[in-house]
Amino acid sequence: MKSLLLKLLLCVALAAAFPTDKQDAPTGTSEEMAENYLKKFYSLGTEGGPVGRKKNNRPFTEKLQQMQKFFGLKVTGILDSKTIEVMQKPRCGVYDVGQYSTVPKSSAWQKTDLTYRIINFTPDLPQADVEAAIQRAFKVWSDVTPLTFTRIYNEVSDIEISFSAGDHKDNSPFDGPGGILAHAFQPGNGIGGDAHFDEDESWTKTSQLYNLFLVAAHEFGHSLGLSHSTDPGALMYPSYSSTDPNAFQLPQDDINAIQYLYGKSSNPVQPTGPTTPTICDPNVVFDAVTTLRGELIFFLNRFIWRKHPQASEAELMFVQTFWPSLPNDIDAAYENPITEQILVFKGAKYTALNGFDVLPGYPRNIYSLGFPKTVKRIDAAVHIEHLAKTYFFVANKYWSYDEDKQQMDKGFPKLIRDDFPGIPEKINAALYYRGRLYFFIGRVQFEYNLNTKKIVQVLRSNSWLGC
Repeated sequence: MKSLLLKLLLCVALAAAFPTDKQDAPTGTSEEMAENYLKKFYSLGTEGGPVGRKKNNRPFTEKLQQMQKFFGLKVTGILDSKTIEVMQKPRCGVYDVGQYSTVPKSSAWQKTDLTYRIINFTPDLPQADVEAAIQRAFKVWSDVTPLTFTRIYNEVSDIEISFSAGDHKDNSPFDGPGGILAHAFQPGNGIGGDAHFDEDESWTKTSQLYNLFLVAAHEFGHSLGLSHSTDPGALMYPSYSSTDPNAFQLPQDDINAIQYLYGKSSNPVQPTGPTTPTICDPNVVFDAVTTLRGELIFFLNRFIWRKHPQASEAELMFVQTFWPSLPNDIDAAYENPITEQILVFKGAKYTALNGFDVLPGYPRNIYSLGFPKTVKRIDAAVHIEHLAKTYFFVANKYWSYDEDKQQMDKGFPKLIRDDFPGIPEKINAALYYRGRLYFFIGRVQFEYNLNTKKIVQVLRSNSWLGC
């Protein structure tokens, strides 16, 4: 009995709560908020010594440095505005770790055929949608390991799944709407492996918060023995992933972690997943580049780098964090500073954005802009403000669009090599910034002078990101 109680307490201690929409509401200063944050997520005050927030308080400073290191911030031990901003973001409700970690192999499931049971259902979705989301979430893990998951109905399973509100008798009560979304327990007997979802949240099957499939896939990672990852693109990152659930692929970071515990899939072709771009990766190839009300936005797969001119580094975010309905892997984008709209292109469709809002009536067909039916996609687009023209690049040709007349200029398309001497064909992205035109082609960019029609210099593409 004593052993069972210890296991139960251990499971509760390891419970993996999913991201929150709120922290404990700070009633005082930022320092008080930070102290509460570090107590909750970095065990401040549980290891002896004073807890105070004074400038020279060593425990507080050390824990703050741990938190800054985990989130990739500049490690100063000083509670600056960026650190406060990260502390206020939606996140998971359990302790953070310094490195990606899993339970020891001896504490993982010692079998590969696991069972699950859905105890009850949320009224937010039809029962069939809940069942499909749960099944797909398990498939995320079975696709890359020897694990199998079989649903049972009348007997106790390895992984029990339920929707509950408030105190649901596991020593980890939920906190109402907008708080902890869910939690799961590491592998083990009894409550071990079980996953609980907060019924006070609104569950969806779309890109709107909160997508049940994405949350369940994260939670089942904990049910299998995974802890949180420091990789911001990983499924097991503490914060809720604002990414397109329909285009979801398990990132390589998660694949590596789960295969460490259970081995590789028996598939003859081993599955691989996307990796999170690093700011100075020399192999980065941007999908599109545009301005956004003074900032620079670099699109790359399901991410954007957001760069403020006065900031030394860019900030990595999911595309869907700003624009939930936008697809990944867009083809081109540009801003018209007169209308303050950004047009984003993918395939034969384009969408207009006003800041962080998608305008109604989109997406629209690119042929409404005057392209012939032979054009299936746009490679790059750039707006030249003083000319009121937008150039669209497709293969070895380009079109000129008159923004004032809202129509294509006559005599186009023209060959890129004729009007932009020295610029290679097949442009990935383009940007007009402070009087210079920049062509992004593969891993390099060409700074181009429109007046002299000459290349000024050739740089690495990610030199904009502080590299």
